[in-house]
Amino acid sequence: MAGVLVFLETKDSKIKKVSREALSIARKLAEGAGGDVIGFASDRAVAEEAGRHGAKRLFVTTGEYMPETYAAAMKQVADDVQPSVILLGGSSNGRDLAPRLAAKLNAGVASDVDRLEWTGGKLRARRPVYSGKAFATVELSSTPAMATTRPNAFPAEESGGGAAEIVEVSIAVESKAKLLETKVPEAGEMSIAEADIIVSGGRGLKEAANFSLIRDLAHALGGAVGASRATVDAGWIDHQHQVGQTGRVVSPNLYIAAGISGAIQHLAGMSSSKHIVAINKDPEAPIFRVADLGVVGDLFQIVPALTEEVKQAKSGH
Repeated sequence: MAGVLVFLETKDSKIKKVSREALSIARKLAEGAGGDVIGFASDRAVAEEAGRHGAKRLFVTTGEYMPETYAAAMKQVADDVQPSVILLGGSSNGRDLAPRLAAKLNAGVASDVDRLEWTGGKLRARRPVYSGKAFATVELSSTPAMATTRPNAFPAEESGGGAAEIVEVSIAVESKAKLLETKVPEAGEMSIAEADIIVSGGRGLKEAANFSLIRDLAHALGGAVGASRATVDAGWIDHQHQVGQTGRVVSPNLYIAAGISGAIQHLAGMSSSKHIVAINKDPEAPIFRVADLGVVGDLFQIVPALTEEVKQAKSGH
């Protein structure tokens, strides 16, 4: 009974970043727990990439993600390989699948963790609580122990291994639901869930049309566009861009907040970012309490000037 099983999400025959991060921490856990890193995916084309990130074997199923069938298939694999730990990236699908699988395996699951270690024969995990004001460290006594990893909390490092050995998995359960259609965001819009850089706009933008300022800066930096709940509720931008307790919890390397006062619900969604830059005309805005760099001033002057500086720096002028 050993090894670490990782749920790998794929897109266009590539492993998503959140799953590559899970593979990286899985390697370190496997060193302590013993055994190999084992992947579970729906695309055999990712075997080489999975191997580069440390997976020795890749169990492959067929079909689009459906929670019932994937939970049944992963339980089959878990019963077969008897892993000490099962990891899933903290994406929508990972958060959906983890509790279903945990119930089937009668296992404990720590969600949205930003630290993991194998100590004393058990998995120890740290996760933010109380809207990011504190951290809870939990120890899982079940076998297997399960966790979902917070996006961008772990580095996605390659190990230089060869292609993972492919093992086919047949799904014995039929789903009661049927996938009819998959709608994807418009081309060019990067998801905030996995972005290294996020530029977010708030009510200080005054109207929907001014989100173009945020988009211009985000595109110049090669980042994603985020938003506060107030702007989403006002219909200025789609919910997929919302950062906060009722939107996405993000941990990018750089988070720029323009015209966002910093309500506790928003801070809960971005306070774990590596570097936070706040632009607001109110020097008492709560956002400045968590910011590494605060700029007090008019975002309508600062953001375009910053965008221009970024463009010039990237062009080498």
